[in-house]
Amino acid sequence: MTLSAILAAAGRGDRLGGPKQLLDVGGRPMAAWSLELFERTPAIDGIYIACDDDQRASFEGIAHTFSPTKVRAIVPGGATRQASVFAALSGVAPAPDYVLVHDGARPFLSRDVLERVVAAARRSGAAIAAVPVKDTIKIARPDNLVERTLERDRLWAAQTPQIFKYELLVAAHAKAIADGNTGTDDASLVERLGAPVELVLGSYDNIKITTPEDLEAARQFALQSSGALP
Repeated sequence: MTLSAILAAAGRGDRLGGPKQLLDVGGRPMAAWSLELFERTPAIDGIYIACDDDQRASFEGIAHTFSPTKVRAIVPGGATRQASVFAALSGVAPAPDYVLVHDGARPFLSRDVLERVVAAARRSGAAIAAVPVKDTIKIARPDNLVERTLERDRLWAAQTPQIFKYELLVAAHAKAIADGNTGTDDASLVERLGAPVELVLGSYDNIKITTPEDLEAARQFALQSSGALP
């Protein structure tokens, strides 16, 4: 089995005052955490980074330091996350058996979660990390009154990594482009094809850093773990 990894690392990060994947977390750029883990994971054969074009030099430096042997290409990201992933996917060569997509703003992916998703993808053809939802989720009406409450025991919060058979993810993106559809993650595009996607227990530490509060929590987590890779 061959497996290529895509790190989705484009985006301005305006709420955080700059490109968030380049911000310091535990003494290293945020994106470096994932790149180093991928570098040390035998199942991953190559890494493709999608970033804003004006950040290319920064990512080249990070790749040289934290993933010196596996980064195959750094491609310009698109206007949306979906477009960025497709840009990287289009540059993967030769075509692997499977492709992994991970958010550059999730620095605390652990090896055991990664390995569980890899194993599930081999079994099912499509698998994603996810965690059971802790909060009670309400669906609101336009006037902000509650329409109904969802059954929490069936709700999961999707994370990355998400791993798919290469041909399946290519077909899912191609259909989304043809239909003018934008999904919130790659799994939602695969689901539109009617393909099953397996949920794999992720980790509540595998947070996506979006707000200043998230960044502060990530820095505290990195400090508590002495800056070591999970």
